[in-house]
Amino acid sequence: MIDIPGVSGSLPDQAEPVEQSDQAARNARTKKLSERQKARRMLLQALYQWHIARSPVNEIMAEFLVYYQGKIDREFFKEVFPEVIKHVQELDELMEPLIDRKLEALDPVEISLLRLGLFELAHRIDVPYKVVINEAVELAKVFGATDGHKYINGVLDKASKQLRALERGGTDGI
Repeated sequence: MIDIPGVSGSLPDQAEPVEQSDQAARNARTKKLSERQKARRMLLQALYQWHIARSPVNEIMAEFLVYYQGKIDREFFKEVFPEVIKHVQELDELMEPLIDRKLEALDPVEISLLRLGLFELAHRIDVPYKVVINEAVELAKVFGATDGHKYINGVLDKASKQLRALERGGTDGI
């Protein structure tokens, strides 16, 4: 299994921040994560592993479902992970006009988060767009590069104007 640097094998009930202010770090450490948030962490790790190793989806999924125990929204993980991989080409094509560099230049954590966020915006309309963006930003704060969360926020906000125009009030468009 490929781990995201700084992430242990189990998903903690609390966030573990990377280089934040002391107060922000304390707040993130004491924040309890929901089962869905834990599933998103697991999704990020699985997408990262797929991006790096290109292992078969069913092998990665089985490995993560066995490896990670505890209260996690397993159904969400099982529904979303294979679908993101199935739609990678579509998601990457959707992403290209929204980013300021080539896909290959994106950090593996960033591209994995953007694929997950874009998938949720495009295919999981049961999840409000603000939740999709916020969850991706929070994951970027914990696992991404310094200020990577700002980039994730900007790209997904632009995408939400296109993909969730009605939800946003119908006045935003790209």
